[in-house]
Amino acid sequence: MKDEVFYLVREDVLPEAMRKTLEVKQMLERGKASSVQEAVQRVDMSRSAFYKYRDAIFPFHTVVKEKIITLFFHLEDRAGTLSNLLQLVAESGCNVLTIHQTIPLQGRANVTLSLNTNGMKDDINDLLTNLRKLEFVEKVELLSSGA
Repeated sequence: MKDEVFYLVREDVLPEAMRKTLEVKQMLERGKASSVQEAVQRVDMSRSAFYKYRDAIFPFHTVVKEKIITLFFHLEDRAGTLSNLLQLVAESGCNVLTIHQTIPLQGRANVTLSLNTNGMKDDINDLLTNLRKLEFVEKVELLSSGA
């Protein structure tokens, strides 16, 4: 599994497609366009280019104000495991941003979750403790915190 690495890059060195992706996201967020199709047409960009970059580029202020954590799990491969894990995360008030799960090997799977903790009811440490109590969770690591 490849670890995500993030960089802070000046706007003037970004490829045009990435800059336009940010424009489209801003138009949609502010209601200046009613659909992705309308927004990409207005900035002269293909929908496929927008979808390629939309989950990979964010304005700096967005990352700073969001409380995003990334958790890494070693899980036993059993029916309902991921569902039960996500249920506990939802009950804590976190919003799941991304999920990456490896193909189970030797009865184990690795899962990485990126979570927005803005709506979280409890402390991150309480969440980690509750996750570790799940019988199918062998390991939980806090990989990053953008809080």
